[in-house]
Amino acid sequence: MSERPKTETGGLAAVAGAAKQAPGRGLPPVHLWHPEHCGDIDIIIRADGVWMHEGAPIGRAELVRLFSTVLRKDPDGYHLVTPAEKLKITVEDLPFRAVTLEHVGGRMVFTTDVGDGVEAGAGHPIVVETDPVTGEPAPRIHVRGDLWARIVRSIFYELVETATVEDGRLVVRSDGESFALGPVGAGVE
Repeated sequence: MSERPKTETGGLAAVAGAAKQAPGRGLPPVHLWHPEHCGDIDIIIRADGVWMHEGAPIGRAELVRLFSTVLRKDPDGYHLVTPAEKLKITVEDLPFRAVTLEHVGGRMVFTTDVGDGVEAGAGHPIVVETDPVTGEPAPRIHVRGDLWARIVRSIFYELVETATVEDGRLVVRSDGESFALGPVGAGVE
């Protein structure tokens, strides 16, 4: 059975407090925090991007944004991290979804469902894996740390429309880097 913090100074209150320490839209330095694991918390990020707490959607976008800033993926899974606590959560697919795309001077800039802006390039690659059974593409873009965003279907179709064919593959470019979307004729035409 998973432990759940029960005090107001721990759990969600501590996570929210730690996240609020980041100035503006900046991110707290979760990569520098190494607290002991405190247990699991009943938060699920569903495959459709909805954050759930104790079976109900978290309705406040500001709160979801706040929690997303203290999210980290470690070898043992996804956690909300503060300087003093590490609480494991469940992520059904990827923690974020890339929901918009802008083309800005030879660069592709994605925005996630929690408001992160991500410019595709060497540090933020686009990766497309194809389901071997269904042939369905599963595109994603690196956001930060070991956190990725699933590129939503409509944005993926937009990428496909702007792609060029190189060596039998559909390819897009951003910030001088090339990203293969998949072979021509494999469901990504």
